[in-house]
Amino acid sequence: MKTTQVQINMDLQTDDLKKKVKGNESFWLIGQPDIELKQTSKDEYTVTVKGWDYYDPASGRVESGGRERIAMWLLDTDYDGRALFPKQVFFPMAGKSAGWAKLARTLKTEIDEQAMEAYRGTESLPFKAGEKKKIAVKIIDDRGIESLKVISLPVRKKVA
Repeated sequence: MKTTQVQINMDLQTDDLKKKVKGNESFWLIGQPDIELKQTSKDEYTVTVKGWDYYDPASGRVESGGRERIAMWLLDTDYDGRALFPKQVFFPMAGKSAGWAKLARTLKTEIDEQAMEAYRGTESLPFKAGEKKKIAVKIIDDRGIESLKVISLPVRKKVA
């Protein structure tokens, strides 16, 4: 059996508030994020987001949503299957004055620019497997389209 993931535009729930614009699509087909999980040590991992594909209903073509179109991505390192609680948040498209820098200005606080540079990319910081042994990666593209992928981490067998 072949299945396809379909996501409905949340604006349909507020149709009376929705602007009537030609580009407003009610449905779009998206692929899950293309990610690579690496085990960096006995108990640590990293995730690299490579991109994703989506179906453009206006053109009828499948288009690549590569890394350059990811506005934000989130990593939950102990996903419970119900709610996403990101432990790491990244802004790959953010320039020096956007993303975390913009948040710091809004909160009227200072951030360590060098440390925040790591949160502008598509590779996570190292993390340990959580109790549930599952991770979730959520990406949001430059148009606000979201996609989620859940991965079970390898379970290491205990040697008696």
